[in-house]
Amino acid sequence: MSASTAEVAIIGSGVMGASVAYHLALRGCRNVIVLEQQGAPGLGSTGKATGGFRCQFTTEVYVRMSLLAREKLRRFPEELGVDPGYRPVGYLFMAKTPAQLSALRAAVAVQRAAGLQEVREVGPDEIRRLSPAVRADDLIGGTFCPVDGYIVPLEIMRGYIEAARRLGVRFEYDAGRVECLVGGGGTAGKRIEGVRARNAAGPWAGVVAQSAGVRIPVEPLRRQTAVTQPFPRLPADTPMTINVDDGFHFRVRDRRACLLWPDDLPADDPFDTTFDRRWLPEVLRRAHDRVPCFRDAEIDLERCSCGLYEMSPDKHALVGPASGVDGFYLINGSSGHGVMHSPVLGLLLAEIILDGGARTLDIHALRPSRFAEGRLNPESEIL
Repeated sequence: MSASTAEVAIIGSGVMGASVAYHLALRGCRNVIVLEQQGAPGLGSTGKATGGFRCQFTTEVYVRMSLLAREKLRRFPEELGVDPGYRPVGYLFMAKTPAQLSALRAAVAVQRAAGLQEVREVGPDEIRRLSPAVRADDLIGGTFCPVDGYIVPLEIMRGYIEAARRLGVRFEYDAGRVECLVGGGGTAGKRIEGVRARNAAGPWAGVVAQSAGVRIPVEPLRRQTAVTQPFPRLPADTPMTINVDDGFHFRVRDRRACLLWPDDLPADDPFDTTFDRRWLPEVLRRAHDRVPCFRDAEIDLERCSCGLYEMSPDKHALVGPASGVDGFYLINGSSGHGVMHSPVLGLLLAEIILDGGARTLDIHALRPSRFAEGRLNPESEIL
């Protein structure tokens, strides 16, 4: 089966592309091909993801997507034969100011209205109990949700790829640059013509879309992760702990701590994923201030990494048909939340392609046309 003879061609074999391929094949769509520029799966954003999962969002659509994704993750071993690594150790958001705590409380109201009942407000004493290494003397409160936690991105991707292959989906690696000629246009490279194409190219989605004559507001954003040497002073069940004030957060993975701070040095090439050591002193300063025991941790430079988010203007995904081009579908712009929502987004896009619309969940808020309509989702700097 070649790209030109496939019924559906999917561009990108990361967790999102693999999820769509599986859900299409599960519905009986057998003539599916997945085209991957790299020589193997997981070499793009999926392999660089830190593996967080949360239901604590500030918009109803994302809370509901997380709740549905959680149910699919719980059934993942039975359905696909792979453990997705879902470990509900919680997400802990910590506030220093009344304004920050008020924003967290407003988010809790949205979350509970959308069906997330486990989330709760916590005070400084409970923050110390939940994440004992944290310095909490300047904190006034926060929120905690015990069903949030961690997942293993590459295992989720592997589960979908293996299941899709069993259902007849073909994966082609080293495919080079892919041009979409669904609606005309395109220059060189592997061509997709006369089939339904699905853009799952992650941070490169805007480049792929342009080859189909479509402009989508998705841009890459560099995000770095510092990883310590084995550091047994933090237990494995430490929740994802987030400092609302400056965005510094950390998690424990494989007996090591991952230190993250959502600020990065500019790069000449926005797609460059070379780790920039000049970022380290600032993230370490914040880590040492909030978690004093990190002063005793040693950074493992070989494990530090830089990945790319695929950002949309309102930090919400674009899911559905591209405006003005028949047969070209988007599943882009998840803005750092793609892995955790991939079980749901793959299902929903399969429904859109095969049924003409999403059936399982109302995702009108994620329609790609919302930007042209000026109907963006509300943003929050808190979550």
